[in-house]
Amino acid sequence: MEVKILNESGYNEAIYGLSLSYNVTDIDKMKQVANNLAHKDGGHNKFLESIMLWVDIDAPRYWWSQMDTYRIGVTKNSESTMHTLLKRELNDMDFENPINPVVLDTVNMFIRNKEFEMAKDHLPEGFLQQRAICTSYKVLRNIIQQRHTHKLKAWHKFIDEIYRQAKYAQFLPIL
Repeated sequence: MEVKILNESGYNEAIYGLSLSYNVTDIDKMKQVANNLAHKDGGHNKFLESIMLWVDIDAPRYWWSQMDTYRIGVTKNSESTMHTLLKRELNDMDFENPINPVVLDTVNMFIRNKEFEMAKDHLPEGFLQQRAICTSYKVLRNIIQQRHTHKLKAWHKFIDEIYRQAKYAQFLPIL
């Protein structure tokens, strides 16, 4: 799994919007208010909905099926199997972990024969798929709170990388 934050935007706009609620024009003061409110859920930290992140994620299909739980506040563009699966034969680098050579040979036979549905039916869940997502700090807080103790190691990798790369990691949950 690979996770790379491509861009973050909206911090100043979010702080400005927060300042309207307090009728305060001192942006430095509002940055401190934002730091205090970020960890108070229940609507107190709604300014986090305005701070957006674009993240490039290369993850196995089994992880994406769980990530798809988060539909509100997340948009995704993907490396579609519909358009890419038959382009070339696969190898171990296309999977989270090495797969059984017999399985790989079977999938590649279907790819060579341009049998899309059969190739997709036999494609292991460890197949890596790249997606670019756009989301907010508010959604990331929710994801982290729900997945930080998950049994899949991929969730821990995702969360660790978000904390490591995020400009405003102070707004994320304290674990």
